[in-house]
Amino acid sequence: MDPVLADLLHLLELERLELDLFRGESRDIGSNRVFGGQVLGQALCAATWTVEGGRHVHSLHAYFLRPGDVNAPIVYHVQRDRDGRSFSNRRVVAIQHGRPIFNMTASFQSPEQGLEHQAEMPDVPGPDGLADVREIPAELLEKIPEKMRRFVTAARPFEFRPVEPIHIFSAEPAPPVRHIWVRAIEPLPDDAPLHCRLLAYISDYQLVATSTLPHGIRFELGNVQMASLDHAMWFHRPFRADEWLLHSMWSPNASGARGLAFGQFFTADGRLVASTAQEGLIRIWPEGT
Repeated sequence: MDPVLADLLHLLELERLELDLFRGESRDIGSNRVFGGQVLGQALCAATWTVEGGRHVHSLHAYFLRPGDVNAPIVYHVQRDRDGRSFSNRRVVAIQHGRPIFNMTASFQSPEQGLEHQAEMPDVPGPDGLADVREIPAELLEKIPEKMRRFVTAARPFEFRPVEPIHIFSAEPAPPVRHIWVRAIEPLPDDAPLHCRLLAYISDYQLVATSTLPHGIRFELGNVQMASLDHAMWFHRPFRADEWLLHSMWSPNASGARGLAFGQFFTADGRLVASTAQEGLIRIWPEGT
């Protein structure tokens, strides 16, 4: 297996310290803080490992409380709030340096049949022929600040192929809508909980940034502060993270230095498999500060 993908699978497998206490490693993916998707995936792993009876996660709701330190492990404490006849509920707190940096509630359900309907998949081009986000001309890379260059060129365990180009320089205002095709770079094991953890991991990518599209923000100036504040996710149907998924995102609001965005994950044949929601901090500092 590709070493970058293998490292991510290792990252999302925690060390059990006690019955409901786990420890995870951290990775630097080119920013100065732990990637929010990493904490989401690890917290979901911790919660899943305390649920029995073949129940699968159907929703999670999380808050990012403090920036994570990429140079320190994260301890996850799981609280078993309820185990009913059909549903189990878990609370997870992620701790670094003695302080909580993140908390999450997740709900799990036994397999069950019921009513069926779903939203229609957007009519957008498929992934074939689209460029990966890392395919940036060398002459443009030279103009990007080193910190941003490390982030955009880092080897990734997933392919990200945006339908609409992601502009780094002098972006023109655009509607707050974004579509990105995503899949793991190699085949993965047949492990449904693992695929859910991986989807939680990638669901943090570019979601709240959709809120910036109408404003023509120039990220190359380095005066933009963005951070995830909360994150919610609902899992609807089975899927595989090593097959193409379309993350369709849109932002209905930006105000109070916060942006709100929603998303839906579709398989290539149009099945809606998960939905996302996130609010994030967006601050634009005056140049030179």
